[in-house]
Amino acid sequence: MKDAKIRLCVTQALAAGQTIPLSQDQAHYLFGVMRLKIGARVLLFNGVDGEYLAEVSEAAKRKGTLTCLEQTRPLQMPPDLWLLFAPIKKARTDFIVEKAAEMGAARIMPVQTRFTNSDRIRQDRLQAHALEAAEQCGGTYVPEVTEIRKFDAVLADWPSDRQLIFCDEALIGAKETLEAQSDVKKWAILIGPEGGFSDDERARLSALPFVTKISLGPRILRADTAAVAALTLWQSMLGDW
Repeated sequence: MKDAKIRLCVTQALAAGQTIPLSQDQAHYLFGVMRLKIGARVLLFNGVDGEYLAEVSEAAKRKGTLTCLEQTRPLQMPPDLWLLFAPIKKARTDFIVEKAAEMGAARIMPVQTRFTNSDRIRQDRLQAHALEAAEQCGGTYVPEVTEIRKFDAVLADWPSDRQLIFCDEALIGAKETLEAQSDVKKWAILIGPEGGFSDDERARLSALPFVTKISLGPRILRADTAAVAALTLWQSMLGDW
């Protein structure tokens, strides 16, 4: 396994002896970009069967086949944590999705608030970023990136057993607030837009019984920085770190 430096997410079932046909893009990456040859080793995962060591058994410019040898790691599910965020500029939205996947979010949910800068996203492109992040960070699970939804609609359908963290710059004492709810199993983190939440949105959040308000410190953070800070705070106290 020491010479298997490339990880690839596939859709096929994985098991010892299973052959995995590659898509044209996957074949181009492995054989055109990375210059792998027959006999080279690759690590595979599909979000269900864990991670498998595989060997290149057929290599061509536009197609190829891998053969699974053995399981190297079982499936490791992330904590039951969702990240909700208001999309911002393209590159910074990509950053939020990538870091959320790396840091263990199980679902990534773009939401449209009153002051959201962009009301459109390319869900397929963001899902691809989450997949690539899982490949790079050693994850065996790829978080779902949902289509963007209006913030009010998300709150209207919110499951009552999931606690929602509202990162409020007006508060202090985040550590004590989260530690007091260590028995809660299902969580979500909400990151607002660059312009912040409207007064109506803040009032509605404050009145909901499933909302926990926390502080991310005495400085106002950029939206992408706030996402990483909130994920780090939650993981260090209640997650699988």
